[in-house]
Amino acid sequence: MNGRLAYDLEEISRDPRSLDQPGFWAVSTTFEGEWTCARFGKVIQAPLPPPFVQWIQLDGGWTSSLSKTQYEKSVSDIREQIAQGWVYQVNACREMTIEVPNQIALLSLMHKVLKENPAPFASYLRLPGMEVVSASPELLLRREKDRVTSGPIKGTKHLGTPPFGGKDTAENIMIVDLIRNDLGKICKPGSVSVPRLLATEDHPGLSHLVSDISGDLIEDIGWNEIGEAILPPGSVSGAPKSAALKTIRQFEPTARGPYCGALGWVEGSRALLSVAIRIFWTKHDGQLHFGTGAGITWGSDPIKEWIETQLKASRLLSLAGGSVE
Repeated sequence: MNGRLAYDLEEISRDPRSLDQPGFWAVSTTFEGEWTCARFGKVIQAPLPPPFVQWIQLDGGWTSSLSKTQYEKSVSDIREQIAQGWVYQVNACREMTIEVPNQIALLSLMHKVLKENPAPFASYLRLPGMEVVSASPELLLRREKDRVTSGPIKGTKHLGTPPFGGKDTAENIMIVDLIRNDLGKICKPGSVSVPRLLATEDHPGLSHLVSDISGDLIEDIGWNEIGEAILPPGSVSGAPKSAALKTIRQFEPTARGPYCGALGWVEGSRALLSVAIRIFWTKHDGQLHFGTGAGITWGSDPIKEWIETQLKASRLLSLAGGSVE
């Protein structure tokens, strides 16, 4: 991740309190709250190791956990819950899968992603039983000693198209308020601020609407408490978060797993965690997985939200290969 190469795996822990111990820890959490903390013995500044073979475009077709009709209906149903005052915003996702050989390695795909779809928080993680290729553009948490910053993305459009509209702006501000509340649980009173609001960032093929929220951590706070406050990420759950999570469980047929969790590293009082969006992952189940989603508000149009999920997925799926309906 960002030129930091960790190797010589020493320990894998499922307890976030392990991150309070010395050492360099690679971190992956599931959206549902399971932690994988991997301590590595050696960390160097180095490029990604070369692959043994080049990535070969996949054959076959990608399957979606929700069809177009099902997804659009879920958007309509979520809008109805918003109308009833149950929730204000919900991130509605679907999972794409395609069959691959069981022993396929994703290192070569990571090289292709870095070359053709560079991203600020691109990263590659390989551990026993899991492998993740990430082209994430979104910052979950950067920590420098006691200073923390989060950079939620809400708002996505094609490059070069008209400016973001009222729906995207309202959605971004709503999530900024949610992240302010999350950081307020772990930061000193009065220290949480919004140094950047509604900035436009350009990425390969896409523009995003991004804001930054910062604060100063409470003294001696541990990673277990930090995780409880910031996970799952607000930008990929919704507001209020507790109601949004219940709605997600109601409408999404599959668990998200590492998609929409945290992905990055922790080393003492320094950390860099991304929101695990735009990721491929394998569980050695004979399938390659990819997630995509959109934020649903009262102003959402079901057809346009389906198109947004396609927009977010299309560039990366084309790099992996396979056909998409």
